Amino acid sequence: MKRSIVHGTFAAVALACGSLVAYHAARLDQIKRTNSAIASARISNFEASVPEARFARALALARAGESDAAVKGYKSLIDGNRRDLSQAAAYNLGNLYMRDALADGASEAFRSLPLIELAKQRYRDVLRNEPAHWDARYNLSRALQLAPELEQEIEEKEEPPEREQSPSTLQGVRIDLP
Repeated sequence: MKRSIVHGTFAAVALACGSLVAYHAARLDQIKRTNSAIASARISNFEASVPEARFARALALARAGESDAAVKGYKSLIDGNRRDLSQAAAYNLGNLYMRDALADGASEAFRSLPLIELAKQRYRDVLRNEPAHWDARYNLSRALQLAPELEQEIEEKEEPPEREQSPSTLQGVRIDLP
């Protein structure tokens, strides 16, 4: 009786360990396929079915200076169903817009206002979904320094209305400053 319980327990533990090994082997195979797809993203014929490969392809295109193709790649990832890749693609797309806007230098950034506005929108999208994304917050503040919002400019230009001074009804209180 004791021997059958020990053998049964050993068989259950061996079966659990075997299933864990099989699971991790399948996961390792999936990771290897993903890594090979990412590596092929730098080659002309890449595996477009793997979202990580499309992200790597868009990143490689952005680094190579092919902005239009990179924008298309990032936008397809933003519209995808993977939230982590969508966030990273939106952030990278904002960075791509900022790099293109600042290509002529920060002093010429007023000519690239549409790109800066697109970058600000992408950074806001990232922050809307993940408020603790500090890189997007910092980049948004840089973009706002280059191209402040119109509402901020209007508020700065408007003078505050003059306040009317009404006499106090309290006795012994001075209204003017000493």
